[in-house]
Amino acid sequence: MSPSPAAPESSLSAARRSRELAETVGGPAVDVLVVGLGATGAGAALDAAARGLSVAAVDAHDLAFGTSRWSSKLIHGGLRYLASGQLDVAHESAVERDVLMERTAPHLVRAQPFVLPLTPLVSRGQAALAWAGFRAGDTLRLTARTARATLPAPRRLSALETRHLAPALRTDGLRGGLLSWDGRLVDDARLVTAVARTAAAHGARVLTRVRALELTASGARVRDELTGEEGEIRARAVINASGVWAGGLVEGIRIRPSRGTHLILRSDHLGPLPAGLHIPIPGETNRFVLVLPQDDGRVYVGLTDEPVEGDIPDVPEAPESDIGFLLDVLGSVLDVPVRREDVVGAFAGLRPLLDTAPQAGSGAVARTADISRRHAVLTSSEGVITVVGGKLTTYRRMAEDAVDAAVAARRLPAGPSTTAVLPLVGAASPRTLDAVRAPRHLVRRYGIEAPAVLALGADAPRLGEQVLPGHPVTAAELVWAVRHEGALDESDILDRRTRIGMVPADRAAALDTARELLGEALSRKG
Repeated sequence: MSPSPAAPESSLSAARRSRELAETVGGPAVDVLVVGLGATGAGAALDAAARGLSVAAVDAHDLAFGTSRWSSKLIHGGLRYLASGQLDVAHESAVERDVLMERTAPHLVRAQPFVLPLTPLVSRGQAALAWAGFRAGDTLRLTARTARATLPAPRRLSALETRHLAPALRTDGLRGGLLSWDGRLVDDARLVTAVARTAAAHGARVLTRVRALELTASGARVRDELTGEEGEIRARAVINASGVWAGGLVEGIRIRPSRGTHLILRSDHLGPLPAGLHIPIPGETNRFVLVLPQDDGRVYVGLTDEPVEGDIPDVPEAPESDIGFLLDVLGSVLDVPVRREDVVGAFAGLRPLLDTAPQAGSGAVARTADISRRHAVLTSSEGVITVVGGKLTTYRRMAEDAVDAAVAARRLPAGPSTTAVLPLVGAASPRTLDAVRAPRHLVRRYGIEAPAVLALGADAPRLGEQVLPGHPVTAAELVWAVRHEGALDESDILDRRTRIGMVPADRAAALDTARELLGEALSRKG
């Protein structure tokens, strides 16, 4: 695998946004206009640009503003979909996991061990079913041709081994555990940023803070959210990748959002966690609460799956009912009590599930947990292409299918997709990444660009300091976000380019520093 280029043309900045926005609004038609810059929208922009098409991609807010920053930070191999009989979805997930871990983003995705503790709440029948599932998941790994060195085999654990990997577990009645592996993102928003920057390196115009007000098959009426100015972007094909908001731009698209809530705890509260946990949900045969230790002194606990009715908010809130549910499940297996006051943060994401259920009045009701995670590419009567459904793991395939549809419908001069073998910005082989001369936490977030981030501190030593005591993010990373990753305000920096803002107290403590560094970075020309 050849290292991805850390080319200047991949850098996103306020200056580049202003220049390219002026060239795009009211300018010549682009081949493809993409609306939405979550994982799928950024992926569509990259896919189209890598085929040699001219591309503009807009978002009313920021990169990864919506669902793509609220995930479990996992790249799933499709085990859950096997259990529900969705064999095609399961295989697609395993293949896309392989693409990310082996080819396009090995710096951002690595193997994560999970322990399913065999407590008295887990019957022997349930344990046997779970073990069969993990073995089937390993078969999926094999069919996707993912190397054993990348994802180790599942195995049974003794009670002593289980306690070693999960010391916080209650020992009463613990008879062992089941060890499995899956893909784990260092940060979902960083994946979107890398995809968007790679698209920019291939010539795509990545335009945040540009709201699409109206879509047609030949373009969009848009508004610059920074100035209020409106104009037209003309395009030969339009792809609506706005996720849970897709139905607000194209008639006939019915989205049934599902809310997934996570809690954030401090790592020192639970103690060492060499592995994550799968905690079975009582009364469910194929649903688990996940406990996922992070590299920044935090632990995520999720995930709920609840239908959402009514208007869709820009930033969903985690309801107390979800928080209480997760704490109850967590308390069923842990020796350490976790109370409401121990929850230092919480976040909720809305999955954009395609509603294919019969209309009201038919009497048919489906839980969002039961709705298929298959994605769909739909073409409106006006010719706008919408891609909906799916999940973070399969963003690349969703984007490829959407661009395929645009190329076919509008007869655009483009060949097949190349993104399955196209490394993202920062990517390199594991051997090359291991040799990068920079702290490991920077390599895991920036890949081969880590030395460039580190070098910012050579000219200004204060940039090498941590923004918060005990938190790994440095001031240099905030500056890098503005100069190279398109961050335009402190929310972009704290809430998406880094994960500081996920804990409100940490966000408040870092806000003044972020504003100061933002002002200095934006004052630079370029």
